[in-house]
Amino acid sequence: MSAGPANAVREAAAGAPQIAGSAVVLGTARMGEGALLAEGAVIRAEGGHVDIGAGSAVLENSVVVGTATIPTVIGRRTVFGHRCKVIGAIVGDLCEIGNASTLMPGARVGDRVFLGEGTLVPPGMILPSDVVAVGRPARVVRSASPEDLGRLLALRDGDLSLPPPTAISIEHRQEKLAMGQLYEYRGIVPTVAASAALFATAELTGDVVVGERSIIGASVKIIGDSHGPVRIGNDVQILENTVLHLLPDNDLILDDGVTIGPGAMIHGCRIGAGSIVEPGAIVCDGSVLGAGCIVRAGAVVKQRSQFAAGTEIDGFPAEQVGPIGPPARPAWALQIDDLPSPAPGGNRR
Repeated sequence: MSAGPANAVREAAAGAPQIAGSAVVLGTARMGEGALLAEGAVIRAEGGHVDIGAGSAVLENSVVVGTATIPTVIGRRTVFGHRCKVIGAIVGDLCEIGNASTLMPGARVGDRVFLGEGTLVPPGMILPSDVVAVGRPARVVRSASPEDLGRLLALRDGDLSLPPPTAISIEHRQEKLAMGQLYEYRGIVPTVAASAALFATAELTGDVVVGERSIIGASVKIIGDSHGPVRIGNDVQILENTVLHLLPDNDLILDDGVTIGPGAMIHGCRIGAGSIVEPGAIVCDGSVLGAGCIVRAGAVVKQRSQFAAGTEIDGFPAEQVGPIGPPARPAWALQIDDLPSPAPGGNRR
């Protein structure tokens, strides 16, 4: 249930936060002394609404999002494992958050909480201090045992004391908008509309077309390498650390106005206009979602599934929950003011 080996998360001595070379900060985040943002991790802090406490660590390819309506606050000496998604949640001190866990808006996690790998803490859920929770949605399976606290002590180098609160502002690191990171494959270069926004750390390969006013977020990977076309409509958002790919003899089509949440996996499917795929969800090859659907956080839509327009979809494997009206774009989506300043030029590779 540990987020990772101790030497990967060992806190730094008091001083500036450690931010890896490939990590991205969009907006202004506050990080305490000795905090760590690891390789490939992304923070999106609208209006400065992400706080990461002293000595805490956000490990590789995780995403942290905070806005004025859904701020994220992380306590001191808490560790998030690889590929976690923290979207507008409040987390206490000395927590161990397992790899690929997802915390949704309004979730509150107490101190010394242990989350198992892949745990989903849904909107508004409250987990008290000193518990072990697992599952999707999270359920408390027991109170933290002396053995759990002993392991926590070992992971924190034999010391569970808390450093004093500190806050150092970290601004716009690594990101400019640029028509870069476009990779040719078998003579085909991705096509991106002039009004679309492609973050510099996003990478597009091969037969990919991106429509007008669409946004391809930080560290997104869209791969149309050998198997078929990837077509992204107008006004689409594909957010941080999401991956799009497909199998042979297939295509991948996102219709106008689709929103794909951070850390999702979209593979060889068709998603109808105005649909929303929440953070950490997976949509598999051959699936077809009608217009105005919502795939809930962490759901897995298995291969060749079909859902009518206006359907709420959830579960593992995903099933129809019920009908819904046209969904509004969620609070964790990007706003125009979130976009970094343009950078001239770009790279074709």
